[in-house]
Amino acid sequence: MHFIPDDLDSYIVAHSEKEPELLQQLTRETHQKILQPRMLSGAYQGRVLSMISKLVNPTTILEIGTYTGYSALCLAEGLKPEGKLHTIDINEELESFQKKYFDKSIFKNQIIQHIGNALNIIPNLDLKFDLIFIDADKPNYPAYFDLIIHKLNPGGIILSDNVLWSGKVIEKVQEDDISTQALLEYNKMLVNDERIETVLLPIRDGLTISRLK
Repeated sequence: MHFIPDDLDSYIVAHSEKEPELLQQLTRETHQKILQPRMLSGAYQGRVLSMISKLVNPTTILEIGTYTGYSALCLAEGLKPEGKLHTIDINEELESFQKKYFDKSIFKNQIIQHIGNALNIIPNLDLKFDLIFIDADKPNYPAYFDLIIHKLNPGGIILSDNVLWSGKVIEKVQEDDISTQALLEYNKMLVNDERIETVLLPIRDGLTISRLK
């Protein structure tokens, strides 16, 4: 989803860091073999995730929603040498695809895959995180926030993807549109929670940065 004119978007992409070759390969194979390839973070947003992670320089990262592993590899670029990234996805059919690209990367010993329901897995992770990325099923965004806020280190960052939801957040919401309703609730939660400070960026489909005070 682009919220600016295509020619301006093209200029922005042309004057930003380029996508690494491994991620180009991952993108091509995702489009060839995997359903819903639009779920990929994409080259530009991937570089944004990489830059934020490098600025944070985390020891621990949690990702909720792995898909084919693109965003995990972007976030891993900012890890400390001893750092670990834990990524959760409910779709066990994608596990081998993810692992194939994780193993091709220099981060293969730093990425830990979890397959299953994140709502069940997160409470059992006895860790504190410096950076958390939420990019999974939208109806559970509020529930994910309630689980992770206590697992974030002071000064830690939460990144939340798709928070503009193709602009539906400012349109009349249909009664059966559970995802938009959940995102409206989630966006309100973030901006009103005094434990964090939040900025919503119009990057692609909306990316929120929240920092624990």
